[in-house]
Amino acid sequence: MQSEEEKDLISIIVPVYNVEQYLDRCVESILRQTYRRLEIILVDDGSTDSSPAKCDGYAKRDKRVKVVHKRNGGLSDARNAGLALVTGDYIGYVDSDDWIEPEMYARMYQACAGHNAQVAVCRYFCEYADKTVAGGDGSVIPLVRDELLKIYIGGHDRYVIYNSVWSKLFKRDVVSGMLFPKGRNSEDIMYTTRAFCRVEQAVYVDQCFYHYVLDREGSIMNGAWGERMFRDEIPFWRDHIACIRELVSPQMADLAGYHFQRRLLFYFVDASRSKKRDIAAGLVREIRKDKAEMDRIYDSGIVSRGDKLRRKLFFVSPSVYALAVWLYDRLVIPLRQRD
Repeated sequence: MQSEEEKDLISIIVPVYNVEQYLDRCVESILRQTYRRLEIILVDDGSTDSSPAKCDGYAKRDKRVKVVHKRNGGLSDARNAGLALVTGDYIGYVDSDDWIEPEMYARMYQACAGHNAQVAVCRYFCEYADKTVAGGDGSVIPLVRDELLKIYIGGHDRYVIYNSVWSKLFKRDVVSGMLFPKGRNSEDIMYTTRAFCRVEQAVYVDQCFYHYVLDREGSIMNGAWGERMFRDEIPFWRDHIACIRELVSPQMADLAGYHFQRRLLFYFVDASRSKKRDIAAGLVREIRKDKAEMDRIYDSGIVSRGDKLRRKLFFVSPSVYALAVWLYDRLVIPLRQRD
């Protein structure tokens, strides 16, 4: 029976591709939601295993389930096919190798309704092969757009607000007309950025509801890291900065640019430590590409003195910079932790 609190329809899009061993766990977790007014769209993206038959079986079992069978086009194309069918007032995403807690959409919907928010964000469980990492205290924190963007851009000790769309519930009108870029990885970056730029009010639910599987073999996140980064992720982060500059403010875009530079420097150190010389060399080129613009941002007053000095050292010698960061991590940070 429909609850008085379930006035709105929530559409949940689930891309499905050769996940027969995970699909039941995923779909069952959605069917068990305490929020019952759902439209569940399973998009079979050209699977060659038993996933298509499983999807059809769920549609026969539960009238809330719709199934789309299409030629393989990748995660973004599958999500877009789902978006073409949604009729709900809110939109959520679940990846077919993950699963969710029974109260996820009830709690996120209630948070949106209670705070007049256009998007809700929750924490998530990190599911490794040998452990589960969780956190949160259950609090519900309303955030205006600029507060949300600052946390999203720069991170926060308390809040976990990343670009993944599956940890969010979007009011449909705030993502109207938005699609995922076909044939690209890191596709969530621009979808989430554009949505966040459009909101007036958001709400953060500091509780884990989504189980994100990190170690599955065959997952796109286990592919060639360097290729994905240069082809997709780095260009998307540049688009992310441009979008914020256009839709929010130059000051917020400068903050995004600063954190993008920090991200590239972190990636460079990681590649250097892993002896991925081609990737490290490519990152040096990417960092130098933005030097003039980043010089302006680093001189604008939003960057600490320490970050300025570290970046200057990078331009003197990237290899010395990598060594200095390694020594800092190995010697200085442990000493500080003892105090």
